[in-house]
Amino acid sequence: MSHRIEKAEAVLEREVSCPSCGHSGMNEFYSFSDAPVHSVQLIREREDAISYPRGSIRLGFCEGCGFISNTAYDPSVQEYSGNCEETQGFSDTFNAFAKKLAAELIEKYSLRGRHIIEIGCGKGEFLTMLCEMGKNIGTGFDPAYVDGRYTTSADVKFIKDFYSEKYCAARADFIICKMTLEHIGETGSFLKTLRKSLEGRPDTVLFFQVPDVTRVLGELAFWDIYYEHCSYFSPGSIARLFRASGFEVTGIRKDYGGQYIILEARPSGVPSSAIRTKPLPDEDDFETIKGLVEYFAQNISYKLSSWKSRLDEFERKGLKTVIWGSGSKGVSFLTTLAARGQIAKAVDINPYRKGTFMAGTGHEIIAPENLLKLKPDAVIVMNPVYTVEVERELARLGIKAELLTT
Repeated sequence: MSHRIEKAEAVLEREVSCPSCGHSGMNEFYSFSDAPVHSVQLIREREDAISYPRGSIRLGFCEGCGFISNTAYDPSVQEYSGNCEETQGFSDTFNAFAKKLAAELIEKYSLRGRHIIEIGCGKGEFLTMLCEMGKNIGTGFDPAYVDGRYTTSADVKFIKDFYSEKYCAARADFIICKMTLEHIGETGSFLKTLRKSLEGRPDTVLFFQVPDVTRVLGELAFWDIYYEHCSYFSPGSIARLFRASGFEVTGIRKDYGGQYIILEARPSGVPSSAIRTKPLPDEDDFETIKGLVEYFAQNISYKLSSWKSRLDEFERKGLKTVIWGSGSKGVSFLTTLAARGQIAKAVDINPYRKGTFMAGTGHEIIAPENLLKLKPDAVIVMNPVYTVEVERELARLGIKAELLTT
């Protein structure tokens, strides 16, 4: 394993232009060369999980717009298909958030009897919810969609493909893109393609949701940096991208415990170079994000050392430790720390993940009920937003263990 931390002012060995604004040159501040190229593929053999293909992460910061991207990202190694199991839809916490959000959007934008497109719809839960609750018509795009996962009477169809220029003729009153833009390397090109599809459709509303990189940097959350996420946004950098691509940003806020940025926009009626709408208060964050990049570069090694020491101590004491959450955060946590024997198993409530193995380290994924036999001494919750839910599940099972959060 090769893991290298560099100062924020270090310059990339090769000059890379910013995928969002085109600014020449990005400053590298973090790199990791042993990242599994997928975190949510269902891997059914431990040996296949351990030998799963790896890629490099080289995070670069754009001095032009504040955007952060993995400059070593190679989309050709990605394999998004029905074998990807990314859904959070088995969590009561997440479902409560999704239902509340759906109700708010239906009320705010009168989404009743409208046509809704979702780009990157995953297994289709949210789009189906919007169509059921508002009697809308839905079209979802995602190569990882799985037929027959859910039954619904709603008028919704799914296309097992990436949204691209060939679908520009598809018209909608409302366009959703949740937790997908961060998976797209050429962000500027993608937004311009989407804007082109909306010519003559000034009333179409766009709703985008992405992880907030200011939280990742400020919390030194290395587990939130993984290969699939090649693009990292702050409120300001995503707003600047949309404005430069010909959109008017009508709203921007954070939600889900401050983990998500939610942006709402409409096509602007003037060329992008002429947009003069006043930036929203949350967009003025360039100096903040620049400072956070420097903070992350200077302190991440201490965070890594702290977690390594803690896991090593648990192992020395003979404690059985598990992580709760086998998705991307869990994969990144284990591979970045090169954790093997220190962690016994990975726990996940998603039944489709049970009996499969974690990419990179080969840890077996088990259902919560399996903890009755394992009797762990410590449980590390990979996402603190689920802490109450995990505590409740452990209490139901009668499992008494030290609970830690990332």
